[in-house]
Amino acid sequence: QVQLVESGGGLVQAGGSLRLSCLASGRTSSSFAMGWFRQAPGKEREYIVGINWSGSSTYYADSVKDRFTISRDNAKNTVYLQMDNLKPEDTAIYYCAAAFFFHNDPGAKYDYWGQGTQVTVSS
Repeated sequence: QVQLVESGGGLVQAGGSLRLSCLASGRTSSSFAMGWFRQAPGKEREYIVGINWSGSSTYYADSVKDRFTISRDNAKNTVYLQMDNLKPEDTAIYYCAAAFFFHNDPGAKYDYWGQGTQVTVSS
């Protein structure tokens, strides 16, 4: 089992930045690929970023490319999502997730999930 706890969500104005953190614990959490998903009201959950266990490979959805950056610190069992130039359409609940294998496709299926953190971007 892997437990994931997100933090760092909140309210920000358009054009602003937020950094989300995801603290992982449990079963050799540093060996898992990690990702962030988001779900806006009335929409399906969207896979937006992913990173392999070493940080050498990453995935970015077109909707966040060049604005969001995923990184990880395995010594701290933490994954980060730096979000810059935020837009109102980025408003969603953001979920941290862990997977046995790295996924670089939009239909990725992850194995463990956090509870989510709300991000609201005002115009």
